[in-house]
Amino acid sequence: MTGKAKEIEGVMIGMGDESQSRHLSRFFKCAPGQYGFGDRFLGIRVPETRALVKEFRSVVKIKDAAALVKSEWHEVRLAGFLFMIELFRKAEKSHYEKNIREILDIYLSLIPYGNNWDLVDLVAPKILGQYLVSHPEMRNILYDLADRSDSLWHQRVAIVASWTLICNGDYEETMRIAHKYLNHSHDLIHKASGWMLREVGKRGGEAELRDFLDRYAGYMPRTMLRYAIERFPEQERQQYLKLTKNDKDR
Repeated sequence: MTGKAKEIEGVMIGMGDESQSRHLSRFFKCAPGQYGFGDRFLGIRVPETRALVKEFRSVVKIKDAAALVKSEWHEVRLAGFLFMIELFRKAEKSHYEKNIREILDIYLSLIPYGNNWDLVDLVAPKILGQYLVSHPEMRNILYDLADRSDSLWHQRVAIVASWTLICNGDYEETMRIAHKYLNHSHDLIHKASGWMLREVGKRGGEAELRDFLDRYAGYMPRTMLRYAIERFPEQERQQYLKLTKNDKDR
């Protein structure tokens, strides 16, 4: 770990709260057999982590951020990813393509360290998603990640990163990846896919969402469907829900 990364990690260890650590371990499903098993928490709330990132962002380099992302502590890894977002934004403002691509490539290599949903959802749209808005020719990255059947986190990055495209009126990648995940077995993917489909409808793509539902509601995991239709009128929600089976019956 770099000297600056060690300093920041040391500060964060001093900010720890044991009772909050226990709460976070339960919240992020870290018991044996759960998706977050083995993760360790200092007990630092996200606003506190963001405040620390704001304090140190002017002196942190990409090597420091990458070192923090490899920490054993969840909140330190989050800080590392948040520093990467700051560095990515700075590179975009300078229009220095070499730095932009370097940060993206480092982020992609560090996805395995983003091994819980918050470490995906707070970061993927702001680095990978933002990059793909201005580099549409590189959107095959999303499908490469979605096809990583050995990694839940790569797969979640693929669908959640599409949020930035949705915000720019482009729904195609979201629809295609959600279709890929119709038979996915994990609830975290069902939730993320349904969430992104709901965002399509919320952000100008209601016709596209309804077309997707009319085609695939009968095949969708129930959790994915529930998330996707959350903003629909109750009567319409019930009509769609009657088309699909409970996940346990699939």
